[in-house]
Amino acid sequence: MKNLRVSMVQGDTRWLDPAGNRDYYGHLIAPLHGQTDLVLLPETFTSGFSNEAVRNAETMDGPTVAWMRERAAELDAALCGSVQLRADGQIYNRLLFVTPDGDVQTYDKRHLFRYAKEHERYAPGRDRLTVEWRGWRICPLICYDLRFPVFSRNRYDVERPGGLDYDLLVYVANWPAARSYAWRTLLRARAIENLCFVAGLNRVGTDGNGLRYDGESAIIDFMGHPVSECADEEVVVTTTLIGPTLDEHRRHFPAMLDADAFELR
Repeated sequence: MKNLRVSMVQGDTRWLDPAGNRDYYGHLIAPLHGQTDLVLLPETFTSGFSNEAVRNAETMDGPTVAWMRERAAELDAALCGSVQLRADGQIYNRLLFVTPDGDVQTYDKRHLFRYAKEHERYAPGRDRLTVEWRGWRICPLICYDLRFPVFSRNRYDVERPGGLDYDLLVYVANWPAARSYAWRTLLRARAIENLCFVAGLNRVGTDGNGLRYDGESAIIDFMGHPVSECADEEVVVTTTLIGPTLDEHRRHFPAMLDADAFELR
């Protein structure tokens, strides 16, 4: 397996300002041209985590999808982040995985954050997404999904190249500071139990609801050790994931061969 460069864009998302956020994040990622393979943007990066943002939910033909296509082509890298999108008469918290050739793959957040009444305004997704990108298999999820390990379980299939569903598990988030210990702990748990790298990208600042975000974005390796960690500040950090170390760990410690078989309904 080749190495993969992952850039975490830990920004202070502007409240309910899609155009302003596109300009803001566009400025942050512009220096990454030729320096990265995958750029991670926060959950609902055009608005912040606001239920009121549903009023201005875009479509797949809207300006944010077009913006992500343009930035991916300019950077020669994939972009990944979530926005509120309207489709099939519903509104979703939809993750977009956009590659330089303009291809867009989507994942709709399955676990809606009941505590903030997200489930009253958004439709839940059903199926998770696995993307093949530059020799890696990547499973991108959203924020609250981090608390539900069964949905993210890395499943073994002897007929699949490499045996497992994915090599990198991604969470883009708006995870408040009040629950930061859970954020740090669960990122490590997901990495250890799934024999994979985990990238958790959170925002910083205070949103329009008065909620504080401490960032603490991190990339965790398959042993639960941090490869890179971010403090409470606006920052863009690029980390190289060493593919051969993951291959070797799975050969040396093949816990996936003892995993339970199950179906998710």
